[in-house]
Amino acid sequence: MKVKPAERAGSVQEYYFSSKLRQIDEMRKAGIDVINLGIGSPDQPPSENTVRRLANEAAKPNVHGYQSYSGSPVLRKAFADWYRKYFNVVLDPATEIMPLIGSKEGIMHISMAFVDPGDEILVPDPGYPTYSSATRLAGGIVKPYDLNETGKWLPDIAKLEDSDLSRVRLMWINYPHMPSGAKANIRIFEKLVGFAMKHNILLCNDNPYSFILNNDHLSLLSVDGAREISIELNSLSKSHNMAGWRIGMAASNGEFISTVLRVKSNMDSGIFLPLQLAAAEALGNDGEWYLKVNRVYSERRIAAGEIFSVLGCTWDPGQSGMFLWGRLPESYGSCEEFSDNLLHSSAVFITPGFIFGNNGKRYIRISLCSSAELLIEAKQRIEEFRNKKDNNTINRFNSTL
Repeated sequence: MKVKPAERAGSVQEYYFSSKLRQIDEMRKAGIDVINLGIGSPDQPPSENTVRRLANEAAKPNVHGYQSYSGSPVLRKAFADWYRKYFNVVLDPATEIMPLIGSKEGIMHISMAFVDPGDEILVPDPGYPTYSSATRLAGGIVKPYDLNETGKWLPDIAKLEDSDLSRVRLMWINYPHMPSGAKANIRIFEKLVGFAMKHNILLCNDNPYSFILNNDHLSLLSVDGAREISIELNSLSKSHNMAGWRIGMAASNGEFISTVLRVKSNMDSGIFLPLQLAAAEALGNDGEWYLKVNRVYSERRIAAGEIFSVLGCTWDPGQSGMFLWGRLPESYGSCEEFSDNLLHSSAVFITPGFIFGNNGKRYIRISLCSSAELLIEAKQRIEEFRNKKDNNTINRFNSTL
C-alpha cells in the first residue's frame, strides 16, 4: 500500500518563492540572464565587527556543543539593551526574551503553542503567507481581515468588532507592514491592545522591518498592558543584514515565553553559540551603521520608483521596509499574469501581489535587495520591450505592458 501523507501536509502548498526560484534557476541554466527583484534577502553584509566576532568565537575549541534552549544570556541581554535603546521597552532578559532560529520559526512555535484545532486566527490580507500556513499546520482556521490602501493598510477595528469573534484565539499584525510598507502608530497599537483584551485574543506583532527606511522604531510592547496579551517577534535578518544567519527573538511576559519554550525545546537543540555572540555584537552597532545601510536602500527606492513609473503604477514614496509596493493600472490583466509575462518577455521578475492575499491582486512588489545599477538595468529592459515594433511579440505579451 502506498504511504499517504498526513492531512496537514495537504493543507498547505509549496511556498510560492520556492517554486518560482526553481523556475528562475532553470531559465538561467538555459542561458537567460534573469534579474530577480522578488526576494527580500539583503545583499549588503553585516557590520565588520559582527563577522569578525563570529570568526573569533568559532575558532575557540569549546563552543561547538549543544546550547541552552533559552539562548545565551549574552544574547538575551543584548536584545534587552536593544529594545530599551530603540523602542523604549524594558524587558527582563532572563524571562521575557527568547532567541529563535529566525522569527519565521517563532510564527510556527507560537501557532503550535496557542492554536488548537478549530480555533480561528485573524490573519492580515494582504500579509505574510506564513501566518496562514502556520495556522493550517497547527489545525487552526484562517480568518482573513482586510487591509487596503484607502485605510492606509491598518486594521478596521470597528469592522472586526462587528464580526463573529467567538472562536478567535489569535491575531497576527505586522508593522511596519509587509508588503505595503505602511507604518502603524501608537494610537492604533493602543486600540488593538484594547480590542485583544476585550475579546481575550492573543495579539502577535511581527516586527522585523523597523530599521529599514524608518526612523520611528515602534514596539507593540510599548503600549501599557500589551505584555499581558501580546507577543512580539523581531529578527536580525532585515535590520542587520543577517538573513542566512537565522537569528530572531520573541518577547512577552514570562508565562507566554515559557509556553513557547515547551514547544521549541522539542523542535530544536539551540543555536550555535558563536552565532549568538556575533548577533549580540551586531545589536550593539552604532546609529551610523544603520544610517549607512539606509542610504543604500533610499537610493534603490528611487530606482524602483522609476520602474513603477515606466509601468504606470502608483505607489506611496514614503513606504518603510525593503520593498516597494505599487498598484497596477486597471488596464492591465491579473498581477500573476503580468509578473509571468514580464519574466518571459524582459527576464525581469517582480513579485505579484496575489501571493499576499485577495487584497494584493492589483499590486506588485519590487525588492530593494538588488543594486541600483541592477534596478536601472531592469527598467531599461522593460523600456526596450515596450519600444519594440514587433506586433507578434506584443500580442504574446497580452498587451499587459
